[in-house]
Amino acid sequence: MAHTIVVDLGFGDAGKGTVVDRLSSRGLEPVHAVVRFNGGAQAAHNVVTPGGRHHTFAQFGSGTFTPGVRTHLSRFMMADPLALAAEAAHLRDVGVPDALDRLTVDRDALLTTPYHRAAGRARELARGAARHGSCGMGVGETAAYALAYDDAPRAGDCLSPARLRRRLTALRDWCREAFPESELPPVEDCADAFVAFGERVRIVDGTHLHGLLRAGNVVFEGAQGVLLDEWHGFHPYTTWSTTTFANAETLLAEAGESATRLGVLRAYATRHGPGPFVTEDKVLTGALPDPHNGTGRWQGSFRVGHLDLVALRYALDVVGGVDELAVTHLDVARARPDLMVCRAYEGMGPLQAGPPGDLARQEALTGRLLTARPVLEPLGDPVRVIEEASGAPVTLESYGPTSSDKLLTLRSTA
Repeated sequence: MAHTIVVDLGFGDAGKGTVVDRLSSRGLEPVHAVVRFNGGAQAAHNVVTPGGRHHTFAQFGSGTFTPGVRTHLSRFMMADPLALAAEAAHLRDVGVPDALDRLTVDRDALLTTPYHRAAGRARELARGAARHGSCGMGVGETAAYALAYDDAPRAGDCLSPARLRRRLTALRDWCREAFPESELPPVEDCADAFVAFGERVRIVDGTHLHGLLRAGNVVFEGAQGVLLDEWHGFHPYTTWSTTTFANAETLLAEAGESATRLGVLRAYATRHGPGPFVTEDKVLTGALPDPHNGTGRWQGSFRVGHLDLVALRYALDVVGGVDELAVTHLDVARARPDLMVCRAYEGMGPLQAGPPGDLARQEALTGRLLTARPVLEPLGDPVRVIEEASGAPVTLESYGPTSSDKLLTLRSTA
């Protein structure tokens, strides 16, 4: 089987969704399923079909527009049943009536609830001008609560109403004590919705994924980007999620399988919200608005900058390299001769990945990057520049939002 792991090598928003859509619809090597392996409902993977349909995939796999492609939420995913229901409703509106029928959820996946969402938003507001950046979906609180409490709600609890209510009650009480000003829904309302979710979708054990991997080609779809990784990102402007290949490769190893490692990046740099962004160019931010990425109440502003090879090499160091690359927004690069490339930062050497868990090191690195200045030169051919800097081949070139705008070249085999 030709399994593939798709990971964003930047700050997110590089186009993972459109890449997964293209892989899922490539024809000669059909994809059987898309597996989500990190993050939760905060993902925003935009897919536009050749016919003009658009959906922002959050929890469903970005291959869902292709008939028959399944979605599996692995145990590393944080599942939000309420957000899933809303997403399924929008998919029905754009012509995909069977998304829930093609969904399976690992019973050990953490559940994100309205209590997590309320806690996360309250915590971010309390930071005032020192906000870290958030999608406001409660994903960080879901991860943090599970680290602190053994009885964090999980997908399997939706099949056991009594246990689910106990766990939701404990979570609600914790949230009420920590954030007394938050408006919290009744436990019964939340429990009823989650039990209905358990009755509607297939909740499975870990062996289900092994069957998917044997049945056909599987794409593992990552969320966010390596530069936001919980251990290797620029702390504290990070996510509570492992954004590297690690989770996907753990799942594959358990099934005795392997996959091609596909890194995704734009032909220029972007990021949402606060935090280091060495190649940021406010002129580009104004000149290159993104129709699917704007300023949000929780995420903050969408920022644009020049291609950053220093950050790219750091991301590749963090993940241990890639087999192939996908470069998106090449149509923009063709139309903007003012785009530049950064090969070095003034007065700084290469960035090197440290051991996971050393957040003090990462915070010190953040401090250096907040004052770093880029050394810029004309971009030229971004595909050639990226291949030379990374040592990996660009096997997918994207010149627009739809699958027909993608040039997919010969792929390696895992």
